[in-house]
Amino acid sequence: MSGYVADFSVPQGLHEMLQEFVVQCLVEKPEDLAAFAVEHFTKVRNNGKHGNVEGGTHATRPLAEENNNSRTKAEKSTAIVNGAEDMADTVSDDEMVPPVRMPVRSRRRAVAAETYDPSKEDKEAKKVVHPKTEEQRSRLKHAMKNILLFKACEPEQLQDILDAMFERKVQKGDEVITQGDDGDNFYVIELGTYDVLINAGERERKKVHTFVDSGSFGELALMYNCPRNATIIALSQGILWALDQAVFRRIVVGAAARKRRSYESLLEGVPMLAELTDYERANLADALESTAFENNECIITQGDSADCMYFVEDGYIRIVLGRGAESKEISVLKKGDYFGEMALVMNQPRSASVYAKGKAKCAKLDVGAFERLLGPCMDIMKRNIENYDSNRKAFGLE
Repeated sequence: MSGYVADFSVPQGLHEMLQEFVVQCLVEKPEDLAAFAVEHFTKVRNNGKHGNVEGGTHATRPLAEENNNSRTKAEKSTAIVNGAEDMADTVSDDEMVPPVRMPVRSRRRAVAAETYDPSKEDKEAKKVVHPKTEEQRSRLKHAMKNILLFKACEPEQLQDILDAMFERKVQKGDEVITQGDDGDNFYVIELGTYDVLINAGERERKKVHTFVDSGSFGELALMYNCPRNATIIALSQGILWALDQAVFRRIVVGAAARKRRSYESLLEGVPMLAELTDYERANLADALESTAFENNECIITQGDSADCMYFVEDGYIRIVLGRGAESKEISVLKKGDYFGEMALVMNQPRSASVYAKGKAKCAKLDVGAFERLLGPCMDIMKRNIENYDSNRKAFGLE
C-alpha cells in the first residue's frame, strides 16, 4: 500500500444532504430514528436528486401539539421544547392547528444547522428594550399568553421578552418572511390573517395553513440557524410583534433547554421510567409542563374524569382516599414520585383526591402524551395499581 494517499475529501452534496436530514429530525422528532432515516433517504433517492422531496409523508407536529400532547410539546416544549419552521402552530388550546407537511428544501446556499448551546450563554449580554406605551404592553401581553414557546420562561424572563419585542404593522400583500431567506426575527401575531406557503415548484406555491389573529412563526430558523422553510404573506392589515434572534436564543431557547435538563434529571430518578431509553425519556421531558400549587390546594378530586398525570418536582403531595369524615390520608409523596396515572391506565374516574402539602410544584403530562410515551412502563403501573388496591382495603375503603 506504499504510495497510497487516502482521499478524505467530502463528496459533493453530502453536507446539504445530511444537514437537511438533521433539520427534518429536529422538526419531526421521530420515535424510530432508523426507520425515519430509511424513509427520508429513500425519498431523496427516488426523486433522483437531493433536496426535492415534496409532499413527504412525515407530518410535522405543531408546537401546540408538542406542549399539550407530549409537545402538545413541545409534547408541546420543550423543548425542547415544542415546532415546525415558520409554521410553528403555537396557538391556543381551542384552536389547535392540524399537522402540516414539511418539504425538504431544494438546493440552496450552505448554512450550518447549528443548535444554540445555552451553556455558552453570554451572561453579560446587554438587555434590549423597545419602549412601549401601557396600551401596547397590554396588547402584547394578551398576544403572548398562549404562545407555548414562552411556557418554559420564568416571570422575569417574560418581562425581558416583553421589553425586547417591537411592533410591526403590516399591510395586505406584505411578505413577512420568504422561504429560503436567512432568519432574523421570531413573530407573534396580535392581529391579521396570514397564509403559510411552501414552494411546490419553480414558480408555484402551496398553501399549508392560515393564521387568524393568533399564533406565532419563525422560530426554527433562529434556533438552528437554517433558512426559512416557508413564506408568510399577510392577507389583511395586521399587527405583529417581533423578537430578534439574539434575544430569542438567549432567553427563549435557553429557558427551554434548562427546563429540559431539569426535567431529564427529575425523570432519571423515577424508577418506573427505567424501562425508557434516553431518547424516550428526552421526549417525555419535552412533554412536561410545570404547575405550582399552594398549601392544601386540591390538585385532583376523587370521582373526576382523568386527563393527565403528574411528577412531583418540589414539595410534598398528600393522597387522600374517601370523602368527608371518612377520608383517610394514605400517602405523602415527595420529589421524584408521581401520581394520577392509575385513572389513565384503567380509563376510570379518579379514585382518590390529591392535595399540596405546603407549596409544591408538579410536572404535568397530559393524556395524549401519556398514551404515546409511557407504553413501555404500562406493566409497572399496573403492578402499582395492585398496591393501591391493597391500601384501600387496609383503610376499610373497599
